Amino acid sequence: MLRRTVMGLLALSLLGACAGPSKLAQKSEEKLAGGETGRAWNLATRALDKDPGNVRAREAATAAGNAMARDWEHRIHVLAESDTLAAADQVLQLCDFRVSAVRYAAITVSPEWASEEQLYRGVAARVHTRLGMAALRAKRPKRGYLELSEAQRFVPDDRMSEVMDKTYARALTRVAVTPFSTGPGDGELGREVASEWRDRLADHLSETHFTRVLGSAVIEQQMSVSQLGRLDRDDAILFGRRAGAERVLWGSIGEPEAHTKLNLFTEVIARRITEKDADGNSVTRWVDVPIEVVSRVRTVTVDVEYEVIATKTGGTLAHSHEQRATSARVVWTSYVPEGDLDAYALVSDIVRSAHPDRAKAVETHWKETCGDNTTLQQVLEQRRSTHGSGRYQRSEALPRLIAGAAFVFLQDLPPAEDLAFAALATAWQPVQADLARLDEVDDVDLGLASESERADSQPRK
Repeated sequence: MLRRTVMGLLALSLLGACAGPSKLAQKSEEKLAGGETGRAWNLATRALDKDPGNVRAREAATAAGNAMARDWEHRIHVLAESDTLAAADQVLQLCDFRVSAVRYAAITVSPEWASEEQLYRGVAARVHTRLGMAALRAKRPKRGYLELSEAQRFVPDDRMSEVMDKTYARALTRVAVTPFSTGPGDGELGREVASEWRDRLADHLSETHFTRVLGSAVIEQQMSVSQLGRLDRDDAILFGRRAGAERVLWGSIGEPEAHTKLNLFTEVIARRITEKDADGNSVTRWVDVPIEVVSRVRTVTVDVEYEVIATKTGGTLAHSHEQRATSARVVWTSYVPEGDLDAYALVSDIVRSAHPDRAKAVETHWKETCGDNTTLQQVLEQRRSTHGSGRYQRSEALPRLIAGAAFVFLQDLPPAEDLAFAALATAWQPVQADLARLDEVDDVDLGLASESERADSQPRK
């Protein structure tokens, strides 16, 4: 009985989902009659999506869409009594609805509504323009630009174009990323980390209103080779100013600490072979295959510290100090597999049935050597596809290390400096969050304005 009931409900559900345009139009009329204008509109537009020429569906969409518009107008009337700006925003949403509804129905407005719409738009535009100009007088170009942009959203005014262009130029926040200071060495790690962060920040901050990340050339062309890994804070600020940056990202990287562990898997694994006997029947047997797999694991920890500094005053706007770590597992075997890789197993079915403890011990040994998520087939596939010596090639292995690969098929471990770079390459997200948080904040509100600017920003008595 229960099964028949469930199947009946499922059939009704499918029938509703597959209802024809005329049926959907009829349902739209019923929903509209019941006061469910939104539901009526959705049903009618679904009908027209299926059959654009369906007259009844077109009429249903027109009726539902216009009913929605009248309801919307009434809500705007009520809202305007307490919040004119919110009412004006609803006006824009209603306009967007009318435009998007054109493919389904003509949404009409009365002459009275057209004049009211212009009134609401005009009030909002004047309010935002007044707020924008007040912000400019208070040395707040970011706030001013955002307010003037809001005014343009309600009533576009070409006469404001020049003012907005100049305001945006004043509001723009250029960020220079300097090479990170490092310990003894040539500073290449600090330069590479800074370059990686710069590229990622430039991509992810491109949608902010005012923050733009400068290219590497504007900083590095000013620097000598000896400064690349030993740039101090004062020099970073100086180079940032020379590059025309309002912010500079400067930091330091500690000496990487590396710990290495060697594991060896020396066992006899199994290979399944299927052959034909004298009568033509398939016969399966298992053969022993001696194998040696070497696994090396290197864990590197490294400290990184950064500051976002205002070049105007040298003040710190954001600061962070954290320790990052990454591990790399390299696996190597000299055994070259034959035939189907799926025919290989750590233990045969026979051994697994007869000696389950032995099977568990071998599998545990494998995981201790190669990692929990590494299979025998993966290692054998890498052995088959590797034609070189297995020596470390930075350009090939480093992207996999950064991506967190379970293992890299190599004889050599990557250098500690490369693993430090892999650990730091993805550590730019906190900087992005800091710069995004500061994006719309004016210097006056960050306490970075000069004395004269602070005086100008005070309200007039």
